[in-house]
Amino acid sequence: MAAAKLLLGAGLALALLVGCATADSHRFRPGDAVPLYANKVGPFHNPSETYRYFDLPFCAPDKVKDKIEALGEVLNGDRLVDAPYKLDFRVDYDAKFVCSKKLTKDDVIKFRHAVSKDYYFQMYYDDLPLWGFIGTKPEKADGGDKYYLYRHLIFDILYNNDHVIEINVHTDQNTVVDLTEDKEVDVEFLYTAKWKETQTPFEKRMEKYSSSSVMPHHLEVHWFSIINSCVTVLLLLGFLATILMRVLKNDFVKYSHDEEEPDEQEETGWKYIHGDVFRFPNNKSLFSAAIGTGTQLFALTTFIFLLALVGVFYPYNRGALFTALVVIYALTSGIAGYSATSFYCQLEGNNWVRNLLLTGCLFCGPLFLTFCFLNTVAIAYNSTAALPFGTICVIMLIWTLVTFPLLVLGGIAGKNSKNEFQAPCRTTKFPREVPPLAWYRRTIPQMAMAGFLPFSAIYIELYYIFASIWGHRIYTIYSILFIVFIILLIVTAFITVALTYFQLTSEDHEWWWRSFLCGGSTGFFVFGYCLYYYHERSDMSGFMQTSFFFGYMACICYAFFLMLGMVGFRASLLFVRHIYKSIKCE
Repeated sequence: MAAAKLLLGAGLALALLVGCATADSHRFRPGDAVPLYANKVGPFHNPSETYRYFDLPFCAPDKVKDKIEALGEVLNGDRLVDAPYKLDFRVDYDAKFVCSKKLTKDDVIKFRHAVSKDYYFQMYYDDLPLWGFIGTKPEKADGGDKYYLYRHLIFDILYNNDHVIEINVHTDQNTVVDLTEDKEVDVEFLYTAKWKETQTPFEKRMEKYSSSSVMPHHLEVHWFSIINSCVTVLLLLGFLATILMRVLKNDFVKYSHDEEEPDEQEETGWKYIHGDVFRFPNNKSLFSAAIGTGTQLFALTTFIFLLALVGVFYPYNRGALFTALVVIYALTSGIAGYSATSFYCQLEGNNWVRNLLLTGCLFCGPLFLTFCFLNTVAIAYNSTAALPFGTICVIMLIWTLVTFPLLVLGGIAGKNSKNEFQAPCRTTKFPREVPPLAWYRRTIPQMAMAGFLPFSAIYIELYYIFASIWGHRIYTIYSILFIVFIILLIVTAFITVALTYFQLTSEDHEWWWRSFLCGGSTGFFVFGYCLYYYHERSDMSGFMQTSFFFGYMACICYAFFLMLGMVGFRASLLFVRHIYKSIKCE
């Protein structure tokens, strides 16, 4: 609880400091130089495949000056350098000359490839993002395909007193360079700047990007679709809850009657296995590590939502989300260590050090291997998605100096907590044999049933999330997303409890792993949606983009599996303890 207050307080303080410092650091007088940075270029439909701006043969200075970037900006693939355009505050330029350059045949081929792949460029002017296309490829004519390079950019800039409020860029369609043939071409690059006054205050200048986010044209329609989905799921849950409560009530009456007349009939159903239901699971070290890692990921998600709701992740706050993910994951590693080790000791585990190491590697291990492969691919493509060696060293230092020590401290605290496993029934010495089960009561069919209902609760929102992560939209409606997240947790917990009850009534006492797998099965459905989104809803292509999409989405779905698996098991554990406390088992 103290850690939660500390992280939330830090987020609020950060938001306040950013808000106070922003206005003062963005004031200019007429004629002042306003920072303009060129960021990256890349195929429009492949958001991960980005390259440095001057990887294309634009007019480059003798020495390219890189901007010092924060950790989150580097993780986001940003590589900011001084742009070749000079846009002084409130100074108009008309077709100002940038440079004259002779494009060699290789340069022409590079630009033509960029035009054919719909390359765009991104820049930042006073921290305001702007985009434009490199060139155009008209429809096929009698002479075949044509490729044209834009050489004249027109900047439309709005200001209010001493603040830059908005900037847009478009191209002069009449000043293009024909790149169709492999021959040298002389090019003069030009730009125009037009300043206009606006009444929009500085504090609202980012609302333009919010209005063009992933929200539909009418926000009410989005709310209606989410509420409709949630109401449908909740009605179904209420229906199932009513049935389950009735069945449980009948069970309690039946077992109370059996206790009064013990000789009339034998025990059946879930009471029959009371001596085995709290028997510890196989591979309890792995099970405890999964519970601890899932608890950490749940805490991480909760803190990210809190920061989002207080406005830390405003549109184009470059790299803020990635920075928060790295820092909060490091700070919450103690939660994983404590949860895993304390539960492992409750299960009478002996080698808590090995359990702690397994906890630290259970999620980080697959993520690290995936990163190594994808970073190698990005290096081969010479993409900005490849992390520099210095950034990798920083992340390793964070893991070595923060994540691992907190994990160890949490593990020591968990070992010394001396908590005992609370089981209302005594476990027999030898386990009962699990009777043969119908096919629909086995693990995989149960996982399919368990994952479908939670997935249906988040299905509508998934498209908007994917369009922001793997597209050029931005996500701003965190309140809706938070509501959907809460419903996801409720549905996951309930459906896992219901399936656990039906498993126990079949006299199958091996519910520990089953409840975890059923709770986390939504992650498999989300990965299935990834396949659908890639092939049906996106235009992504190429080995690099495909490997990045499925590699990192596999890690995200794995995190979903661990987090929701923990939720499903915890809910089932509470339920099982409750029903066995309510009857006399001895």
